[in-house]
Amino acid sequence: MNGNPDTRPPEEVLGAFRRSIDNIDAALVHMLAERFRITQAVGHYKARAELPPADPAREKRQIERLRALAVEADLDPEFSEKFIRFVIEEVIRHHEQAREG
Repeated sequence: MNGNPDTRPPEEVLGAFRRSIDNIDAALVHMLAERFRITQAVGHYKARAELPPADPAREKRQIERLRALAVEADLDPEFSEKFIRFVIEEVIRHHEQAREG
């Protein structure tokens, strides 16, 4: 805010914020869907190549990288790490399913 009071009715102000939030949420869902399409292809490849579903060294590097990006973006790195760990766990579960056929 620039210090000037917003003279619009509260529901109008909140409505504008909420539309922006809704748009961001939609973008996040689409980005996650694309990410999972790619990681599922990786899981099928790993299954065919008889590679393990998890790659702890890569996971560690990703967590470190995303924590640093979070700091740069002024986002709580703890939240960033929790989020990416959740995503990684889901990816590994998909990779294990691909390996099992």
